[in-house]
Amino acid sequence: MIIVNGNNYLGNMDTYHINNIASACNGEWLQMVNNIAPIEHLVIDTRKIVFANTSLFFALHTNKNDGHNYIKTAYEAGIRNFVVSTAIDVKPLVHANIIKVADTLKALQQLATLHRSQFVLPVTAITGSNGKTIIKDWLFQLLRFQLTICKSPKSYNSQVGVPLSIWQLNAQHELALFEAGISERNEMELLANIIHPTLGIFNNLGNAHSEGFTDETEKLKEKLLLFQHVKNLVFSCNQTAINSHLFEFVKQHHIKAFSWSSSKQAEAYYQFTTDTVGKHTQIVCEAKNITVQIPFTDEASIWNACTCLAYLLMLDELKLFALDLPSVLNKFSELQAVEMRLQLKEANNNCIVINDSYNNDLDSLKIALHFLQYQGNGLQKTLILSDIYQSGFANETLCKLVAELIKANSITKFIAIGDVFYQYQHLFPNQSLFYVTTQQFMESFSTLNFENEIILLKGARQFEFEKINALLEKRVHETVFEINLNALTNNFNAYRKLLGNKVKIMAMVKAFSYGTGSYEIAKTLVFNQVDYLAVAYADEGVVLRKAGINTPIMVMNPEKSSMDLLLKYNLEPAIYNVAILQELINAANGQEVGLHIELDSGMKRLGFDANQIAGLLLILSNNKNIQVKSVMSHLAASEAAEHDTFTLQQIDKFDTLSKQIVDHFPYAILRHCLNSAGIVRFKKAQFDMVRLGVGLYGIDPAFEIQNQLQQIGTLKTVISQIRHIEPSESIGYGRKGVVTKPSRIAIVAIGYADGLDRKLSNGVGYMLVNNKQAPIIGNICMDMTMIDVTEIDCQEGDEAIVFGANPTITQVAEKLQTIPYEILTSISQRVKRVYYAE
Repeated sequence: MIIVNGNNYLGNMDTYHINNIASACNGEWLQMVNNIAPIEHLVIDTRKIVFANTSLFFALHTNKNDGHNYIKTAYEAGIRNFVVSTAIDVKPLVHANIIKVADTLKALQQLATLHRSQFVLPVTAITGSNGKTIIKDWLFQLLRFQLTICKSPKSYNSQVGVPLSIWQLNAQHELALFEAGISERNEMELLANIIHPTLGIFNNLGNAHSEGFTDETEKLKEKLLLFQHVKNLVFSCNQTAINSHLFEFVKQHHIKAFSWSSSKQAEAYYQFTTDTVGKHTQIVCEAKNITVQIPFTDEASIWNACTCLAYLLMLDELKLFALDLPSVLNKFSELQAVEMRLQLKEANNNCIVINDSYNNDLDSLKIALHFLQYQGNGLQKTLILSDIYQSGFANETLCKLVAELIKANSITKFIAIGDVFYQYQHLFPNQSLFYVTTQQFMESFSTLNFENEIILLKGARQFEFEKINALLEKRVHETVFEINLNALTNNFNAYRKLLGNKVKIMAMVKAFSYGTGSYEIAKTLVFNQVDYLAVAYADEGVVLRKAGINTPIMVMNPEKSSMDLLLKYNLEPAIYNVAILQELINAANGQEVGLHIELDSGMKRLGFDANQIAGLLLILSNNKNIQVKSVMSHLAASEAAEHDTFTLQQIDKFDTLSKQIVDHFPYAILRHCLNSAGIVRFKKAQFDMVRLGVGLYGIDPAFEIQNQLQQIGTLKTVISQIRHIEPSESIGYGRKGVVTKPSRIAIVAIGYADGLDRKLSNGVGYMLVNNKQAPIIGNICMDMTMIDVTEIDCQEGDEAIVFGANPTITQVAEKLQTIPYEILTSISQRVKRVYYAE
């Protein structure tokens, strides 16, 4: 049998073995240890290794990263099967099977194509500029009680994501739903060959990923290549600009179009009318005498729901399944918003909660467990899980699979809720806890003593795990600073692409990672193979060491009182004068210690001058236990073109002075002087390492690669109260807030104690409420601020964005006549940080 992901079966065929895969990928053996090693899992990310002994690691090479750099990590984690595209040293991998191919991504796609060819079932491909994931997950919500469905996890729709999605297919699946996304020419046909769809959904054409195409028509034609061989295609006629292209395409390829429109004049197979009342929208198909209701009123949700309805009506007409259509249609009223990210939130008793409620299938459980592993932070790992419905497996088999995942992911506390888990509790670790209902669990909550744990919540919708989340989550300030770890990785890679092959990166995580939080940021950077971290003070480095960060850490401002900490936690101080060097020598007392020499090349802040280098070298020569790790300097104005002459003089001076130190010692010493702006503007001065600071956080001081960076942080709060104010009344301290007409004023839960600068008072700044600007009125208070929402449809509890996508932190900084650094580092530590990854 073909075993997929450890639990899926295909007919009576043999198990995939590594020699089968070598043949399928046209690979050659670099080393063969066991040519019949079974392969059940495909791995491209060393953070997501669970069943190492039956996994195959593909060392993918991209513009952002190179999987070959992680082969050692994968081997140490237990992987014994590899596909590579470059000759590697096999000696350290003595027990590994290693296959070499011309292109590892192409090999992954070839394997997925082979796997797809083993199945005959309706396979639906979904594409469009947006809404793909929502449509896929909504169709799953609507059909899962009647069909066993294979679907793309999350938004796995890329050249890598599609093959990994296809690998999930097994003989028990009755329907497949796969997304396909592209960003440039010549990508879609590759995905079409892998998915080989029989049905198609084209959702829409928008501006997303347009930069890879000359115009919208070219992008549309590329997307439609996904459907060249489908028999039936669902799309909307509401986009009149592309209708002619769509109908020409289906005619040319002899495809039956199941199109829908809200306009009776359109050339549509289904005519829908919509009516929004309160918080619900009705969608009516008069020709079929069908009405469905959705719990959404926004335009995008209505569009996506219409597409889902058209697809279901198509299935009913084609009679591919014996669907109970009325039951399926009734479930439109139960549709839930699709959460596109996993969030970490602080909870009581030093706990962290990963809330992934309302999304509970085996594949999403695996993804969430991977995220849990990555964010562990040394805390005990706890999983609270409800019964999993419509998995396609017998209950006992399903429980065995979940038990395997619990063991493989080192879950220390497992709490199960539901009849199925309760019935098969003997299959799970002895310390596990079982409850039939969520209410039973909640009644026992006070006795469970959650403390120092990272808790993953995964529950089917009917189990109402939001009630558990409310019990766990910390009751704190309703203002949060959301940090997007994917954006951080994007920014890191954007700068890495500008560097020479051997140039190292030191990431600045000082000042609480510019206000974004140290450990989570550092952990993400370490995974992306940052070479050095830099903190401002020793205690910041101690926090990282205690959290398990072993990457070299430079301390920018070592103090006399911190010398013992530097030595105890293997932190490397930046030394800028003889006095601090002597303090280190005295504290070390012969113990080996690394340090960094800071030279002043013209900034006139800290650092050794040219006339002090000889004395410095003499001291270092007399203390052999002191090793110089690097020599550095700071550029004063690398972002400003008007000061380029001065900056080039600084670089030349640093080059000259640093050579005196480097040439004095028999071992290699790194040199670095470029900051974020310098990396972009002075590429010839990269030396051995660069220091990446605010660029990591989505801000290019040079304004040259800003379009390649992503804002990693969104500061948001909530409306606590809405008041009606008359022109005769004043608002806030000092009676500075006045209105000229009857107004609605919202009080939001953020003030200057949270880091909101008072200079934004009285109309200087604004917040975004329901995508509209709400000016700040009156003086900002310590814990709250007033904003004018007279022209905005909003209510108490609604969100107010201080900065993020709009306004950006740069825009806020301009209003304050300051720099984004100051705003980031001013965000109070009482503001809860929430980290998420897509």
